[in-house]
Amino acid sequence: MDKQGTIDLQDYRIPGSRVLAGRERGFEAREASKIDTLAKECETVTIIIPDDMGAVTPSFLEPFLYNAVLHLRPENFFRKFKFQNNGRYKIDDDLFEAVDRIVSQESSLAPY
Repeated sequence: MDKQGTIDLQDYRIPGSRVLAGRERGFEAREASKIDTLAKECETVTIIIPDDMGAVTPSFLEPFLYNAVLHLRPENFFRKFKFQNNGRYKIDDDLFEAVDRIVSQESSLAPY
């Protein structure tokens, strides 16, 4: 498996907006980008963050990344998914918060 995937977040934002936010938009982006398929079929997936982006909130990231994080587990998710951005916004804090929420939610739903 040496296939590489790319998702450009430019495709999922409202024209002129500098923020990607909201669970509904995250769900829509997950479906439209085919991120779940890329997570299973690709060696690496690059997510491109537009240079003028001001924020990608955990409320967007959580539903967008949910299945990929669960399928891969966090340690493999961070090996497979790379976030590319040459602008001022750095996604790390929002990304880690979203992954933590996904893992916490899954843990709280797990049977004993």
